[in-house]
Order: sequence, then structure tokens, then C-alpha cells
Amino acid sequence: MWSYLSLLPVILALWAIAGIWLVFAIAVANRSVDLKKGFPFISNCGSYAPQSCIFGQILNTGAALAIWICIVRYHQLRDWGVKKWQNQLILWAGLLCALGTSIVGNFQEKNQKGAHMAGAFLAFILGNLYFWLQFLLSWIKGLPQPGPRWVKLLRLSFCVISTILIVAMIVLYSQRMRSASAACEWAVAMVLFLLFGLFAVDFSRLRGCTLHLQPNLDASLPQATFGSPHIQASQAL
Repeated sequence: MWSYLSLLPVILALWAIAGIWLVFAIAVANRSVDLKKGFPFISNCGSYAPQSCIFGQILNTGAALAIWICIVRYHQLRDWGVKKWQNQLILWAGLLCALGTSIVGNFQEKNQKGAHMAGAFLAFILGNLYFWLQFLLSWIKGLPQPGPRWVKLLRLSFCVISTILIVAMIVLYSQRMRSASAACEWAVAMVLFLLFGLFAVDFSRLRGCTLHLQPNLDASLPQATFGSPHIQASQAL
């Protein structure tokens, strides 16, 4: 039985993929981009109003969902016995990927190119690193693999494809082949969102989560034992 936690990755993937293509459709319809001149980068489609507003809203919402997913995943890996420093490394890669996604949506290329490119680096490079770290850790330590066996192979395939596309995107852009580079960018974005969506399989074993707070107690008052400040994922029976 799938809980609301297992639906979060699906919602993120569908929201982001559908939203980005909606921005593309609006940009083509109002001629903000000209397909006769080549296939546009994602940022070009979201640089002008009204699609720039939609673009920012989509990426900000997607970044918020991604942060929540990264936190739940962090506690799931902790419960599986992953070392703290390894788990924190993975978590920070995911959080910085989400931050970069938000920066891309808020700082359009035509207004703040430097900030926009920094956000794109965090979103694509660290996003790719986030999934590679988890796959390699899972392979080395033999962590649980919920779902059918083909899910693991699909994850590996997506990680390899994403890496190849990122390298191709950079090389093609340096060779001024902007249309081909843009196509690679779109493909990378779709693959990364699908990788987030695959967390639905891992979260299907979770029935919920709880938040425990540890207040700063007054020494003059009777003290009670409180839970540690973390989110605890409950395993489904």
C-alpha cells in the first residue's frame, strides 16, 4: 500500500515535466522563441513574461518538493545504517541541487546570467552527483532495493544517460552548436526529474513520518525526556 510519502516523488516528476513543457508551449505560441532559428534552451523559454512567472513558480514549487524528498531519503538511508558523513554528503548534494533549481527559476538568464549559470551548475551537476552517490553507496553496501529488480537497472541507466548528456551539452555549447546543446539540456532535465520520481518505489515501504522537537528547558522546571530533533520515517508493515 502506497502512502502519501510515496506520492511525493511522483507529484514532483509530473509537476516539473508538465510545467516545463507548458512554458515551452507558451513561449512558442507567443513567439518568445523562434523554432526556425533552432531548438531553444529551457532558460530561453522562461525568460520573458508571462511564461517567466510560470517558470519561476514551477521551479520554486519543485525545489520545495525536492527538499522534502531529500530529507525523507536522508532518514531512510540513516535507518538502513548508512554512515552519518556519507548520508550528509548525499543530503547536501540534493539540497544544493534544489537550491540551484530555485535560482534558475528566479534569476532569468537575460537579467542575471551569472546567477542563472551558477544555479544551472548546482541543479545539473550536483543533481547528477546526488543520484550517483546513492547508487554507488547502495551497490557497495548492499542496501535494500525495494521494488522489482529492473528498477535498479533503470536507475543506473538514467545516471549514465544523464552524465553523458551533461558532458555532451557542455561540449556542444563550447562548439557553438546551441540547438543540439539545448536538446541535451532538455533531456537531462527530464532524466533527473524521472530519477526523483523513482523514489516512489523506495518510499512505498514507508507509511508516514513524525517530527520530534527538543525545546530549550528551564533548569528551574521539572525536566522530561523529549525525542531528538529529527524526522523519523515509519516503516510499513
